Amino acid sequence: MKLAEALALRADAARRAEQLRARIVASARYQEGETPAEDAAALLTEAGEVLGELESLMRRINRTNAATPVEGGTLTDALARRDVLRLQHRMVTSAADAAAGEGQRGFRQLRSELKMIPALPVAQLRSQADDLARQLREVDTLIQRTNWEVDLLD
Repeated sequence: MKLAEALALRADAARRAEQLRARIVASARYQEGETPAEDAAALLTEAGEVLGELESLMRRINRTNAATPVEGGTLTDALARRDVLRLQHRMVTSAADAAAGEGQRGFRQLRSELKMIPALPVAQLRSQADDLARQLREVDTLIQRTNWEVDLLD
């Protein structure tokens, strides 16, 4: 099985576990004289099985990520880089938007009103955000390509 397939199975298992949790909560109590919509105990058992599968997949995925070499490190390193690039991009974009006054009043009604001046260089921040977005795309492409090339470890 390829790593990408295991990632899809992990997402499905996590979704299934969340659905089971919601069904368990909905069936955990019922009115006297009524029949519960579902057997909460059986759902808990099923959820335990799904969570066991999820744990196994997560362990195998983590082992594979840590053991898979990619440009300048491991796949785990590339994942950490991608996460940080996303945070940096979001931060720089937010700073540029705030400095540009997006979402704020863009004009003065009276000459006596105070003029808002950007404290940060908007054009420079936009350029930095573009560069971060490019780096993010490159790292993400590397990760996706590797996910389809690498076999999942046991």
